[in-house]
Amino acid sequence: MNTHKKAMISKMISDLKMSRRHFLKTSAAGGAVLAAGMGLKTELTALATAGEASPDEKGTWHAGTCQGCTSWCAKQVYVVGDRAVKIRGNPHSKVCVGASCVRAHMALQQVYDPDRIKTPMKRTNPKKGRHEDPRFVPISWDEALGTLADKIMELRDNNETHKYMLMRGRYTYMRDILYDRMTKIIGSPNNISHSAICAEAEKFGPYYTEGYWSYRQYDVKHARYVLIWGADPLAANRQVPFYTSVWGDVVGRAQVAVVEPRLSATAAKADEWLPAKPGQDSALALAIAHVILTHGLWSKEFVGDFKDGTNRFIPGQTVDETTFDEKYTHGVVSWWNLEVKERTPEWAASKTGLPVEQIKRVAADFGKAAPRAISWVGGGPCMQVRGGYSSMACHALNGLVGSCDNEGGTLASNKEYTTKFPKPDAFMDEIAKKGKKHEKIDQRGRLEFPALKEGKPGSAVLTNNAADGILNEDPYEIKVALGYMNNFTFSCTQPERWERALAKIPFVVHLTTNASEFSWFSDLLLPNTHHLFEKYGYVKSIANGYRHVTLMQPVIKRIGDYKADETEVPWLLAEKLAERGFSNLLNHYKTYKDPETGKEPENAMEFSLFALKYATQSLWDPAKYKGGDKFNGWEAFLSTGVWNSDPYPYRKRWGKMKTATGKFEFFSATLKKALEKHATNHNTTVDAVLEVCRYEARGDHAFIPHHEDPYTAGDEAAYPFVFVDHKSRLNREGRSANCTWYYDFKDLDPGDEAWDDVAKLNPVDAKKLGIQSGDAIRITSPTGKIECTAKLWEGIRPGTVAKCYGQGHWAYGRVASKSFGKTPRGGNNNDLIPAEYDRLSGSTVRHAGTRVKIERI
Repeated sequence: MNTHKKAMISKMISDLKMSRRHFLKTSAAGGAVLAAGMGLKTELTALATAGEASPDEKGTWHAGTCQGCTSWCAKQVYVVGDRAVKIRGNPHSKVCVGASCVRAHMALQQVYDPDRIKTPMKRTNPKKGRHEDPRFVPISWDEALGTLADKIMELRDNNETHKYMLMRGRYTYMRDILYDRMTKIIGSPNNISHSAICAEAEKFGPYYTEGYWSYRQYDVKHARYVLIWGADPLAANRQVPFYTSVWGDVVGRAQVAVVEPRLSATAAKADEWLPAKPGQDSALALAIAHVILTHGLWSKEFVGDFKDGTNRFIPGQTVDETTFDEKYTHGVVSWWNLEVKERTPEWAASKTGLPVEQIKRVAADFGKAAPRAISWVGGGPCMQVRGGYSSMACHALNGLVGSCDNEGGTLASNKEYTTKFPKPDAFMDEIAKKGKKHEKIDQRGRLEFPALKEGKPGSAVLTNNAADGILNEDPYEIKVALGYMNNFTFSCTQPERWERALAKIPFVVHLTTNASEFSWFSDLLLPNTHHLFEKYGYVKSIANGYRHVTLMQPVIKRIGDYKADETEVPWLLAEKLAERGFSNLLNHYKTYKDPETGKEPENAMEFSLFALKYATQSLWDPAKYKGGDKFNGWEAFLSTGVWNSDPYPYRKRWGKMKTATGKFEFFSATLKKALEKHATNHNTTVDAVLEVCRYEARGDHAFIPHHEDPYTAGDEAAYPFVFVDHKSRLNREGRSANCTWYYDFKDLDPGDEAWDDVAKLNPVDAKKLGIQSGDAIRITSPTGKIECTAKLWEGIRPGTVAKCYGQGHWAYGRVASKSFGKTPRGGNNNDLIPAEYDRLSGSTVRHAGTRVKIERI
């Protein structure tokens, strides 16, 4: 260990002694340090002392699943005695092909983190605030869940069940037990997921062009051109292990171009880096479409052609729609006439700041590679105030070159055969039915929030806006809230709103592995299991032309009094509610019978296992076989740990897309129908909807992929730099900040430094400011400020400043913060970004969202 790191660790231990004393202080029971209950010890090792294995003892491999990001990879865990000591990719998965990445290995530090909560705790300080010590003391699960049951029964007795709220973060597909079924049977509409702070706008473009609301997979093994928009598949996108394992072959066979103001890990290995101005992605996408059409490079097989074979796509000239025969697409000529005919490379160069020749070259090469050309749409162009249309514009290129649902192109999900849990309807009494009818706290579906998931107004979640609903008691107040595996007071933009919102709720419960910023405002803390080692569950993921269903199972002895969030906790709570005269929830859970024996669950662990077997029966029961891998029973499936689908059926969706026309829509009849329905719901026009939602489009432009200039907070004179937020290959869903390995290897991310939190400035900009690498700086936006370290780096576009998300925790553990509960380590990007939305999708804005100023301190 070098001298710098030794000094850092010494300082952390010193800071720990100076940190919020009452949070770690003696409990009333014994005067012992509460750290014994929370797991807060002075060791900074990844390994705890419990269950230490003998050096000579041999272990066994067990199947599991990593949820360190949304790759959701099938893994195998090597267990010696009761200890997990090693992790590798599961070779049985056809999705991640046995590959792994750094995130999986950090799970070992997480599960044995000495700062994990190890027993339930309750707040003893009734005052809530960032500067109020909660003074938590240990209690039993019986007392904790009994208290929560009492609070829920109070709501039911007062016909206020709609004032109960469930906030979901990272989940497994056991989620509906807690997120959906329990919330409905209690009688609340307020199950609020995290997804809108993740990437909902990324799904908007594919849905309103090809009728697919989900993430895509990319057939990189057969592609000849990969054009990536604001994604970093080698570091922070879905199926990182798969893409990193094959990327050497990809760059050897295909051209790769990356559109990103920062030189990402993927851009560093690309043929073309296009550092476009933030928010101008759609301008570039439309210029590429312009070149493809004017040069006759579109897919005649998929799109169609002019009847006489003469290309009439001439810059600036309108085309007669009757002269073109479309095949599997709808509205390509309308799109040209309304938008694309004017979007020349020269026009795009003035918007993006990119050279005209580079735009022309990328466009021509992309078109010539058709149909084996991928337009890979990440969060960069989409999570903007006007990101929905950027999402459409970038994804439309897949339709133009015929790569949609085609070999070497962009694909949907393969079919899988898991089963939904039993419906709750028969267990919802009149109180629950009445409560469920109330408006949701996030205000989705209001005029200013269309939230058009899958064509239905008001169907997409507005995660971050729930804070404003709580603060303003609009449409009503929230009295009881349960959050699990979430940390909205850190992970949402403008997070101080969440601090005030949680402080306002009378009773908050947090189900988590580590005490976090959300926990600081909670009344009860419940210790959660770790997904890879300590619980039953399953998830689904796609890549490589396959879909897999991969299992979680307990593989080590729990060293704390943990309970699984989505199965054990709801069962135990249902028992408490039944003791108080409300047995509906427990009776519903008893219908989750063991498919092998027909036995009803009698306890939380049986319920957890039976529910998993119930949901996956069609995958492991030979009598229920429908496709993909075939097993001869539950034990064989559990041992293997993963089921793989049949190979992807290319072109099966051509002409059968779930759009209003059944075709790939350049003029989106699907979006027109959705927007008109929302306008009708509010007795207004589509133009009025777009105006209140801060879009520029009017008339038919509302229904096509088109360009709109970014809506960015801050005056350029006062805030001269555009802030660029990006993710690290080391972030485990934002939960790796208490792992020392996170800091040791932080310089794996281009431009970043080990054991520091740096903001990357172009040397040209830094010289004007008189800033050098290593200087302490303050970054200020119209909504907040942070302090971090300057790093001069040529890999960032002049006029922008880039910083990796992940640091800036003031609560999470002794490594994550300089002084637990008080002083953060580095800065939280979300403090700078205003709480804005792409209102058509509900997505939180993270890109091109704000300008900032930078000063040395």
